[in-house]
Amino acid sequence: MSAAASAPESMDAAGLAALIDISAVQAFHTEQDVRALAGIATENRFIAAHALPHFVPLLRSLIPAGSFTMVGGPVGFPSGGHATRTKIAEAITLVADGAQELDMMMNIGRLKSGDTDYVAEEIRAVADAIAPVPLKVIIELYHLSDDEIRRASEIVAENGAAFVKTGTGWTPSATTVEKIRIIAETVRGRVAIKASGGIRSLETIREMVALGVSRFGINTKTAVDLVRECAALPGGRLILSDAA
Repeated sequence: MSAAASAPESMDAAGLAALIDISAVQAFHTEQDVRALAGIATENRFIAAHALPHFVPLLRSLIPAGSFTMVGGPVGFPSGGHATRTKIAEAITLVADGAQELDMMMNIGRLKSGDTDYVAEEIRAVADAIAPVPLKVIIELYHLSDDEIRRASEIVAENGAAFVKTGTGWTPSATTVEKIRIIAETVRGRVAIKASGGIRSLETIREMVALGVSRFGINTKTAVDLVRECAALPGGRLILSDAA
């Protein structure tokens, strides 16, 4: 059964928060930002909080082990151009530092050069190195044609990753319902989908969940606002299906 076919009919605010990652992964984010991130993530019970690699030990210390919120970090971020051995070493270090899931940037230059074997082998190598910790692979939609989105999504689905993720947040937003539909039709439930970048409304979330998205990367302030907006809906639930 595809992820879309098993989507819930409605969702309360807690259920929405359980689909959302928040992060402090821009170059300018400070220790204070990471401390604030941890507090917001645990208070609102977001599923995960991500920080740049050098802040992951701090973030781990701020989010109690066994809490609802997971700690995550990026690999090969934000360009994806690191050597495979560097990505492997970074991934192993992040797991040792307490990361419970990793978001790795795909080598887009290799993909666009047609070197799909390189891309596939790199994903498999990193996924194997950190198993059973889940790996999300970022394909950075902004740089890809529709055919390249299909090619990238297929490679992710076939090489041991847990999610295909749409973007880093370091480029102009390109995550639309139409692009998610391309990914969903390509992966056909073989790998989960994380939509990240420019998601600002409950309606967009509703449409993307219907297509099979099971994780969202959303700006922290917007994420908090959307959870509150969901709680304020009639019955405190976002209707996802006409059958609900």
